[in-house]
Amino acid sequence: LIYCLSHIGHTYLFFNCLSYFSISISLFFYFFFFLMIRRPPRSTLSSSSAASDVYKRQCIESMAKVKVGIVGFGKLGQHIAKGLLSEPNAGRFEIVFVWNRSSELFASPELSWLPEGLALDALGDFASREADLIVEVAHPDISKQWAERFLESADYLMGSPTAMADPEVNAAIRLAASNGTGHGVYVPAGALWGGEDIGKMADSGKLSRVIVRMKKHPLSLKVSGSLDEVLAGYVPGSGELVVYQGPLRPLCPLAPNNVNTMACAAIAGHTVGFDKLEAVLVADDSLEAHIVEIEAFGAVRQDGSQLVVKTQRVNPAAPGAVTGTATLDSFVSSVLRAGCLPRGHGVHLC
Repeated sequence: LIYCLSHIGHTYLFFNCLSYFSISISLFFYFFFFLMIRRPPRSTLSSSSAASDVYKRQCIESMAKVKVGIVGFGKLGQHIAKGLLSEPNAGRFEIVFVWNRSSELFASPELSWLPEGLALDALGDFASREADLIVEVAHPDISKQWAERFLESADYLMGSPTAMADPEVNAAIRLAASNGTGHGVYVPAGALWGGEDIGKMADSGKLSRVIVRMKKHPLSLKVSGSLDEVLAGYVPGSGELVVYQGPLRPLCPLAPNNVNTMACAAIAGHTVGFDKLEAVLVADDSLEAHIVEIEAFGAVRQDGSQLVVKTQRVNPAAPGAVTGTATLDSFVSSVLRAGCLPRGHGVHLC
């Protein structure tokens, strides 16, 4: 009898434990299924659109508003402002000031869409607006005169990276961007395709050579000095004219508004830099687009072979336009990246 009762007890205990185990397994799977159906979809940043709707929605939901100041309010500055004032970016960004060298611009009826009180009379008063990110889309001289002061209180997006061709300016800005404030410099990719890949090759010591060839309608080239004389000799209908071919550094002060893409490539490919990057500037009045051709070469291997990457970007643009529409949109995306994903001190491609 005792043996039978003992056997029954063990059997009961066994089935009881088995029952609890089954319930636990069921609860685990129910909980896992609940998490899966409630889990928000992952946001992916498309390589063709740095400011996808998912990306922008993430910015809006995850952080407080970013205060932005815009220095330079021509076509590009206005395009950026409209992009930040439109939904869904308006919920994520707040424009706290805009500045232009010619303040009379703000009295134009064409700028009636701009909220009142944003125009800054004197750029020296920028600190009073407490911007988190200051966007320069005016001229490289702005970086030379103001970048160090901007970095004392805000991140700085440098829309005219040809300023970095000046060794003294480059050294001063990099020093200011390495200070203890945590503010950094952001260089927008603009028309540069594959800039991050060029940067990776440079970081790994495997970038040996970069060629950037830019082709535009003669009316879209804003050059000075000796290049002005070369361009003046262009014969309409004659096809391509090489306005300049050589190292990038001496080209930057002669065509500061046209070769920012080249400057961006030199900054990304820092092992090549402004002195070794091979720049080719071409005029062609048959073009209705801005064409950027990039060739990046890897290190030469023992067998003499090497990696070579070639890209061509064709951006429709009317004769006389300095910046094509696709590049305007690229700048807006760069501002969104710099504002939503700050990376601290240093110089960053965005």
